Amino acid sequence: MSNGFDDRKARAAGWFRELRDRIVTAFEGLEDSHGGSGTPGRFEVTPTSRADGGGGLMSVMRGGRVFEKVGVNVSEVHGTLGERAQRAMAARGVPGMDSDPRFWASGISLVAHMVNPHSPAVHMNTRMFWTPHAWWFGGGSDLNPCIEYPEDTAAFHAVLKAACDGHNPEYYPRFKAWADEYFFVPHRGRARGVGGIFFDDLNTGDWEADFAFTQSVGSAFLPAFLPVTEARRHAPWTEADRETQLIHRGLYAEYNLVYDRGTKFGLETGHDANAVLMSLPPLARWP
Repeated sequence: MSNGFDDRKARAAGWFRELRDRIVTAFEGLEDSHGGSGTPGRFEVTPTSRADGGGGLMSVMRGGRVFEKVGVNVSEVHGTLGERAQRAMAARGVPGMDSDPRFWASGISLVAHMVNPHSPAVHMNTRMFWTPHAWWFGGGSDLNPCIEYPEDTAAFHAVLKAACDGHNPEYYPRFKAWADEYFFVPHRGRARGVGGIFFDDLNTGDWEADFAFTQSVGSAFLPAFLPVTEARRHAPWTEADRETQLIHRGLYAEYNLVYDRGTKFGLETGHDANAVLMSLPPLARWP
């Protein structure tokens, strides 16, 4: 399994970095075009590292005109999984973890928390994971409004559905249902947002096809999210709207700290804690 995958690893990591560059450029363009008071936001870029091997780039914008906080991280890490991570992988059906726990992983992860309460927060990630015995892709995107507009939800999902349908008509209903289940907050008895798509452990046996699908999911993000942001970023809002936004962010923080698989994996494998916890909102409130 290890032979012949170096080129594929490089291609995947390079594509995640290219997607990061596209998104950063688009988001800074939104800041420039927004107008009003204040200086347009810009990303602060910080290299990250993992003690056992590899690292990445953490790109965070704070206090912008449109984005109160947004992070776009890319990483490429490798090493040996610890016992807890090995058990988790074995439980997911990954073979050979007890005999050879080496791994390699690369991906992009994005979370945006908006200034305007009418403009929804959003999450997106895509990734590739490799061990000497298996490989797979995962990722998805989901919308997290504190004040929902059904037309925004429908538009966001329509773009994701089109991206899925271009590869397999079964993907969208399957991965939408997976997102609805995955992004549910059990202790609150509700979803953290209005969903999207989520997939993991994707290995059809055709690496090229699975990589192409993962690229489509990542490329669909800006067409899905930017029109919703354009529609809401200038909407007038009240202090009551802000309170609703901050309470919803509390729900988002609870989910990411308690349930999110990526957060757990990043912390357990020793990646930069600031990068792992980039998804947390700048301010939140609890009722």
